[in-house]
Formats: sequence, C-alpha cells, structure tokens
Amino acid sequence: MAIGLLILRVVLGAFVATHGIQKATHLWGGGGLEASSAEFRADGFVGGKVTAFIASSTQITAGVALVAGLLTPLASAGVIAVMGIATIVKLGHGFWSQNGGYEYPLFLTALGVAVAWTGPGLLSLDGAFGLSGFWVTGVSIAATLAGIVGAAGTYLVLHRRTRITEGTAR
Repeated sequence: MAIGLLILRVVLGAFVATHGIQKATHLWGGGGLEASSAEFRADGFVGGKVTAFIASSTQITAGVALVAGLLTPLASAGVIAVMGIATIVKLGHGFWSQNGGYEYPLFLTALGVAVAWTGPGLLSLDGAFGLSGFWVTGVSIAATLAGIVGAAGTYLVLHRRTRITEGTAR
C-alpha cells in the first residue's frame, strides 16, 4: 500500500506542479504569466497576472508538497481547489478533453480527493515526521471541503458574471 500511495502522490503532484510551471514560465511549452492571463480572461476571470500567479503558484506548491508527501491534507486541498475551478470552467464544453471538456481536470480533482482520503502513506515526509498515522476522517473531510470551498469561492469572486460578445455586454 505504501508504494501504491507513493506512486499516486508522485504522479499527481508532478502533473499538477509541472502544469503550474507551464502557466508561470515558458518551460515545457508554457506561455508564461502573459499567456495564462489571456487564457483566464478568455475563460471569464478577472485579475490578470495576479490570478495567473495565484493559480500557478498554488499548482506548483501543492504539486511539490504532494511529491514529497509533506503537509498532504493542505496539498490535497490545493489540488482539489485548482483542478475544481478548471472543471467548472470546462463544464460548458462537454465531458471529453479533446473537445475542451472537463474530463482531465475532473480526473485530477478526483485524485486529489483520493489522496485527501488515503493520506500520504509511510513513504512520505509526513510519514517520516510521524504524521501519516494521524489520518482520521476529520482530516479527510476538512481537506476535501477546503478544496471545494476554495474552488467555489475563487470562482465566485474572480469570475465575471457578464460575457462580452461582439463588443456588447450582455
């Protein structure tokens, strides 16, 4: 079980962290904060570079923490929040990713929830510090709810209610 949890944490954390690095920089085909700001504006978000920086830094921090298995409940909440927002944004495009849908971000969100409920495992920094045995239902619920509330709150605060179409506000 420890090896399985290690693989789950490392793969999820690496995917999320590198996606955040792409948002913040030009590494691995990333467009940097300018392109991320434009993408967020196109998706209906306000805040420009600040929003892009918050999203990318949350992904990088949560991803690296998951890889290390450090403060895993907080890392899980970060993944749930960031990927939950991506899921919400893509709902209007249908399910499948090849059509711009929510398939992939929903999958990563679900993996974040899975880690929130399984814990980091013994092969983690949390395990080395004796925190992996501290996993109780309350911690899992708190991490999951923090991620959901973080996603919903961020969406409600930063997403525009109006769409600009052909120069006219609706």
